[in-house]
Amino acid sequence: MNVTRANGVQLHYSVEGPADKPVIVFSNSLGTDLRVWDRLVDRLQGRFCMVRYDKRGHGLSEITPAPYAMDDHVNDLIGLLDHLKLDKVVVCGLSVGGMIAQGLAARQPERMRAMILMDTAAKIGTPEMWNERMAAIEKGGIEVLADPIMERWLSARFRAEKPEETLVWRNMLTRTPRDGYLGTSAAIRDADLTESTSKIAMPVLGIGGSEDGSTPPDLVRGTIDSIAGGRFELVEGAGHLPCVEDPDKVAGLIADFLGENGIVR
Repeated sequence: MNVTRANGVQLHYSVEGPADKPVIVFSNSLGTDLRVWDRLVDRLQGRFCMVRYDKRGHGLSEITPAPYAMDDHVNDLIGLLDHLKLDKVVVCGLSVGGMIAQGLAARQPERMRAMILMDTAAKIGTPEMWNERMAAIEKGGIEVLADPIMERWLSARFRAEKPEETLVWRNMLTRTPRDGYLGTSAAIRDADLTESTSKIAMPVLGIGGSEDGSTPPDLVRGTIDSIAGGRFELVEGAGHLPCVEDPDKVAGLIADFLGENGIVR
């Protein structure tokens, strides 16, 4: 188990793959931990050095009192990169992880070779939506919203065909610490990265699930279209977690994108 104190917060992380290969850093979504990337990492083994971490308030990382700001999450990632002495990395971010990636690209673009934005956007939802969700959780806990969240995370077909695995993802969600979920929800609510993201100048691949109820494909595509040279790819049949539902497709898209940009051969 790997832990470090970054930006004043203890972060749990993992490093897998050959140290001499290009580095991909994965940043996960709200209500998940680094295990959300398991299937994707399995399919990319040997070609990359892969860093995963639990953002603050999630997984095995430290829980700090809510609310958080997006800069807190970005600074945590910068601290982790500093600890690992990493530069020129590819950052792959899912949902809020994609917002963290955009924040890093705005702050320290020289540390990044490329960015993969998965089921995310420069702005996600409205303050009213987030306030309503947070109020419901404060009153009844994450459990009260777990079933509707599963409907957004995972396609109807996946939920019907894999009810036992759906329960596992539901468990991951409901076991997310209250402050971690509420704190990160506040960070998403208060973040609008539209202006800074439109100025990003690096290879960017956008990936969206066709059945995503959290960040619908058109929302993801809109952010990618705002970036010069950004490319969007749709994963048919997947919800908010295409790395879970169709890791073969996602791994192929990532490998092709990085190959086309001379990052991997």
